[in-house]
Amino acid sequence: MAHDSSHGFHGPRCWVISLLVGVILGLVVAAIAPARYTDHHTAQAPEASLASRDAHAQGTPLPPGEALANGHETFDPLDPAPTRLPAGAIPQAAYAAADHSADDHHDEHGPTPVIPLWLVVPFAVMLISIALMPFINMRIWHHHFPDFAFFLGGGILAYYLSAFNLPYAHGLSYGQYQMSHIALEYYAFIALVGGLYVASGGILVDIRGRGRPALNTAILGIGAVMANIVGTTGASVLLIRPFMRINKGRLKPIHVVFFIFIVSNCGGGLTLIGDPPLYLGFLKGVPAEWTIFNLFNQWLTVNAMLLGIFYVIDTRIPVASLDLDHVGPTRVRVRGASGLIALPLIVAGVFIDPMLRGTALEGKPVGATFQIAVAMLAYAMADRSILRLNEFTFFPVKEVGLLFVGIFVTMAPALAYLSEHGAELGIDSASKYFFATGLLSGFLDNAPTYLNFLQVAFAAEGLELKPAQMHTFLGSVRGTHALAAISTGAVFFGAMTYIGNGPNFMVKSIAEAGGLKMPSFFGYIKYALVFLLPVLVIVWATSIL
Repeated sequence: MAHDSSHGFHGPRCWVISLLVGVILGLVVAAIAPARYTDHHTAQAPEASLASRDAHAQGTPLPPGEALANGHETFDPLDPAPTRLPAGAIPQAAYAAADHSADDHHDEHGPTPVIPLWLVVPFAVMLISIALMPFINMRIWHHHFPDFAFFLGGGILAYYLSAFNLPYAHGLSYGQYQMSHIALEYYAFIALVGGLYVASGGILVDIRGRGRPALNTAILGIGAVMANIVGTTGASVLLIRPFMRINKGRLKPIHVVFFIFIVSNCGGGLTLIGDPPLYLGFLKGVPAEWTIFNLFNQWLTVNAMLLGIFYVIDTRIPVASLDLDHVGPTRVRVRGASGLIALPLIVAGVFIDPMLRGTALEGKPVGATFQIAVAMLAYAMADRSILRLNEFTFFPVKEVGLLFVGIFVTMAPALAYLSEHGAELGIDSASKYFFATGLLSGFLDNAPTYLNFLQVAFAAEGLELKPAQMHTFLGSVRGTHALAAISTGAVFFGAMTYIGNGPNFMVKSIAEAGGLKMPSFFGYIKYALVFLLPVLVIVWATSIL
């Protein structure tokens, strides 16, 4: 799809101006509304950490990061390190088994700032802009979405660095400490998502045959599996064009709608690289294998039902008249050696950093840097004819990368605020997590929605959303059920609208560029309410309730 950039003031110069304006505004606000601090902070957690209290009462050693809610031994929800416990409370073996970083060896920090609710406004504006601006004025949004991200992100960055300036940990202020961690998480996130997209662009899946219900359903089923190997974005890029080609003459909007349901969303709910929310969970300490072992039943149920519904619908669509290009048996050819080699290397890069724990490279983004290097090499070596056939451009990576700069930075105060007040929201069951996460994931971006509700769940347990605390959180049945509900709600409900997940709008654009008139924003929602929502209710009733 061509992108006109020849008229108007936009591009890098405009980005810099937006960033500077945001920074100046943030500094002004910091001067007008300076930070307030508290020396210690007890997490609010009604019914929280029952396992911890029971263990303490029975004299059972506590997992690392758990605090004893008695006297001065209180849990600080903004401390990334394990809380100091009485001597002997943590056996060495239990501590060694936990997932923790080098920072976790330090159990003291400076004063913790109080995060006011108004500081969450830029995050809300960022998400609302992503949701509505493409439909208010697509041309303005296309040219200026980086300006939104840099302006809002710059304001929060400046406020954090200026207002939260008291010493906190490792020689850094609270603002410096939080922003440095956000930078590392963003780098890891964009390295994987962008790397998979770039490597996939150098692979051509050439399917020759005539689109029939059985073949179409098989392609969507294969796409559901592929989404867990190359991500929903990668699987969508690889399969949408061949899927459209084999259905030439009978292609209907419902074909692409179900492609979005399955390949671009629900199929990616099984592995940490399947969908962006799950990878963010991995960065926060969710074990790599957890999703496979805990979400398989939900994944199988939703995708099997959607494939069955699609097959029935597709049998009612007339078969196209014979086309010379589609005569003969079905044949599948995959080309692109550089991309095929790069994809498993990029996936393997996810596990490099965990292997470096205890070495001088611990805490350094070695895996992410490796992924970017592999993606760059794959692009340089890719067959140019394959890139042309895939209509490969860097725009989707640019869009995701620039938008998520704003999302990651503005999300910091939202997560901190929820750390303190999350338990007050009244979300205290897996069902509430499933539908609350799902509702917002459908109309906002599902990745930050996932993180915000995961923060709520951690706050309800008296824990902070850090890798060192994930072991404790998943050690309880309630924590496991909450994470399963949040994960499935974010991934599955991301298919409810064009804006719930990154690949959705991209697939819509590719289909329209191919001459197919896709449903409007609300027209798509009607399809989702009729076909997808009942399936998700069944998944809830059978797996979440």
